[in-house]
Amino acid sequence: MPDGRATGKRAAQRAATRRALLSEGRRRFAADGYQGVVLTEVAQAVGVTKGAAYHHFESKAGLFHAVVADVLQELGERVAAAAEEVSDPWEQLRAGCRAFLAAGSDPSMRRIVLVDAPTVLGWEEWRALDEESSARHLRDALSTLVETGVITAQPVEPLTQILSGAMNEAALWVARSGSPEALDSAVEALDRLLAGLRTQRAKPAQVRTGSTS
Repeated sequence: MPDGRATGKRAAQRAATRRALLSEGRRRFAADGYQGVVLTEVAQAVGVTKGAAYHHFESKAGLFHAVVADVLQELGERVAAAAEEVSDPWEQLRAGCRAFLAAGSDPSMRRIVLVDAPTVLGWEEWRALDEESSARHLRDALSTLVETGVITAQPVEPLTQILSGAMNEAALWVARSGSPEALDSAVEALDRLLAGLRTQRAKPAQVRTGSTS
């Protein structure tokens, strides 16, 4: 009978090797881009053989796919965490969108997800991974707002795709600008865009000034 402790130890070692390859792959893909990374060098950097790297990911493309999925999962968790810090559904949408735009300053997000992934993985595969992360949170938030009458009744799916595409482009613009003010400008533009979606009865009351006599 196999030794359970030995089996568990080997499983832990395999998991640790996979995590190390993912971490080093992410660092290199962010710094050098997909074309500049060599899988053998990634393996050497974490102290494993080329065969071990191929065992876990089969190819450089396989490693890149796993890294993209890992970065997008992290992004989705960041968006969800930001939304959960507030209770109002409208403010949850705004907080999640702001967290997404702020991620544009992360080199992993910019180079790996926004620049290289659509080309290396293909548009359909890239979109499928995005759907499993931040886009899913966006769709859920919009669905809630439509159902509760905060946003004008309309099909949620096309609205999700339009806003998701706009935010991807905005996050890339924030990343490329390198300006501390870029994120603030993008957030302001997004707030104006989102405000146009609210039903009239859901919009905050305007405070009137001046004499009423």
